[in-house]
Amino acid sequence: MDCLLFKRLYQRLSGLAAGLVEICLPQACVLCGGGSGEQGICSPCLADLPWLDEAYCPACGLPSPLAERCGACTRSPPAFDSTLAAWRYEWPLDRLIPAYKYGGQLILGAALADGLLARLRARPRPDCLLAMPLHPQRLRERGFNQSHELARRLARKLELPLLHRGIARILHTPPQASLALAERRKALRDAFTVERDLHGMRIAVVDDVMTTGASLDALANALKAAGAFHVDCWVLARTI
Repeated sequence: MDCLLFKRLYQRLSGLAAGLVEICLPQACVLCGGGSGEQGICSPCLADLPWLDEAYCPACGLPSPLAERCGACTRSPPAFDSTLAAWRYEWPLDRLIPAYKYGGQLILGAALADGLLARLRARPRPDCLLAMPLHPQRLRERGFNQSHELARRLARKLELPLLHRGIARILHTPPQASLALAERRKALRDAFTVERDLHGMRIAVVDDVMTTGASLDALANALKAAGAFHVDCWVLARTI
């Protein structure tokens, strides 16, 4: 059997097995150790996470007086139109999200996605959702796309289609954490390709953390070049 096909089959079976474990066995909250039902975070601990409640720029999601567009977005508007984040990226999110993303604790995804979902109740609905794509090499290294798992749950709960085909990350870039915004944007230029007609569509891109927004900006540029009318960013957490 082809190695890549075997790995995909293994990932699919592992996901099904994890789902059965969540349903059949009670889970312990990763923060307090108490019972958390079918999820990895109990309701009291979820309520105590650092929710992004202050007024913020509707474009980039950073704090802004009176919730007006910030100076940076006024001077140089991003390609995306809005940002919605559930939490500030600080403790314990700076431990929970890496544990979900890199540590194999997939059970955290449901609670994190549902926390974001709670913030979406009154928001206008897009035509479809799109998970931030991973380059194939990064996907092989990690074994799954954490943003896709979040987007899949949101799409099911909101009864929205989830885009799968024709949108890809074609440029493999090194980790961006140490780069300044201008360097990130330069590194991500032409990182994404869109080979489908998105004319007139409103798309919400789902990702885990927005730091500078450079990756989301590059993806939004590609989506709008393919005809997308409006691009929203839905992220778990925003670095402040």
